Amino acid sequence: MERQYVGIDLHRRTSTIYRMNAEGEMLGCVRIPSQPLELAEAMAEAGDNPEVVLESAYGWYWAADLLQELGANVHLAHPLGNNWGHRRVKNDERDAKDLAAMLRLGRLAEGWIAPPETRELRELVRYRFRLVGHRSSCKAQVHGVMAKNGILPALGDMWGQGGTAQLDALELPKAYATRLDSLRHLIAFLDNEIDIFDRYIHHQLKDDPGYNAIQKVDGIGKILGAIFVAEIGDVTRFPSPKQLCSWAGLTPKHRE
Repeated sequence: MERQYVGIDLHRRTSTIYRMNAEGEMLGCVRIPSQPLELAEAMAEAGDNPEVVLESAYGWYWAADLLQELGANVHLAHPLGNNWGHRRVKNDERDAKDLAAMLRLGRLAEGWIAPPETRELRELVRYRFRLVGHRSSCKAQVHGVMAKNGILPALGDMWGQGGTAQLDALELPKAYATRLDSLRHLIAFLDNEIDIFDRYIHHQLKDDPGYNAIQKVDGIGKILGAIFVAEIGDVTRFPSPKQLCSWAGLTPKHRE
């Protein structure tokens, strides 16, 4: 049986699967619920070791893992690297067909499918980043409450002992005082959650050679070290430092 090329337009509730042969002829197109059993049944029509491409859309992890377990050669379409042109008709079937066609013609800009352990580490590091963002928002709101009442911060850092003393001594109208108390409780809670994730991430990486090596660079500690390890993943996937810098967006673009 000839090898098939399969494009999957993956969505949260339903997905469209388009199959074509090496000549680009359509072999089938189905819409299925985005569930493991339905995906496995649909992929049974694709034969052995099909070439499969899906976009890095919402929640793609499970689909990529399942497809690999089923024996497919899985490709991840880069969300920004593929030129979809200016089509008058854009729907799920066309998207799936175009994905399969670009893969068949060797024109697909691909992303890296990180292994499960790297994706789990990214989950921790990125969630910690979210927590820090929530905490920063709460701190900015504290400054906003003070500003609305014509109160200037006594210190540049309002989260040390001096700043805490000023916040404790504030006499505000009830609505502002209630909001301020809530924000301070949230900040304390988020401080604790961030500390928990810091310890957990460090424990996960304490024996990782890359994590320990990168911290020898000036200005890089445990937090940035964890970000580098999680986001870069297997550094050997880059042929040279130039490719790594390009991936990180540190090199100039050239368009002609």
